[in-house]
Amino acid sequence: MILILAGTQEARALARDLAGAGIAAEASFAGAVAQIEALPIPVRVGGFGGAEGFADYLKARGIGAVIDATHPFAQVMTPRSFAVCLALDLPFLRLERAAWQAVEGDRWSHVATPEDVANVVPEGARVFLSVGRKEIARYAGLRAQRAWIRSIDPVADLPEGWSHIAGKPPFPLAQEEALLRDARIDWLVTKNAGGAVSYAKIAAARALGVRVAMIDRPMAPQGMVRVTEVAEALDWARGLVP
Repeated sequence: MILILAGTQEARALARDLAGAGIAAEASFAGAVAQIEALPIPVRVGGFGGAEGFADYLKARGIGAVIDATHPFAQVMTPRSFAVCLALDLPFLRLERAAWQAVEGDRWSHVATPEDVANVVPEGARVFLSVGRKEIARYAGLRAQRAWIRSIDPVADLPEGWSHIAGKPPFPLAQEEALLRDARIDWLVTKNAGGAVSYAKIAAARALGVRVAMIDRPMAPQGMVRVTEVAEALDWARGLVP
């Protein structure tokens, strides 16, 4: 039995492919997920109760391997899951979509953490943050004239001068360009999530000459095997079948 740590489109695609290949698997989604589409494999929702709880779950369910297909910025789940599987001698694979790469015309400033954004975005800038709503406090150092943050769900207690934009990707390129142009955005702040679904804002910033504060991905644990394509993860899973 393979456990997929899910929460991304890649995880959903892998679940369907494993089922189609006749490979036993189940998917686990974090409790923060509001809606989960139907999948052809068993699904559980919720946390594991830390490293010890995760280890207990793997043993109780007879899990033979783990594929971590969580978000590229799952900074707690990924290293913890890898460490537990290492201790239990279970095969572990990280399925992580390829990061975006700067191309000609991009004006990126790379930063390591949300707190570092304040070091590159100048005071008085007009800023669009495409970073989700959970870590707003980490951008408290921004001295923007105006800031807009986009998320699926409403945001409470926004800082003064900040506005909320409701929306769920994907967003057409024309819509992203209109947003940046109409709000006279100087800086886009985003995490390097990779993938095509949310790339339009990157292309829009390039087209309009908007600067980008790009939050780089966290370092992967040493020794962790990683792939970027669902097909590669499926091949890895097939290799485990006797």
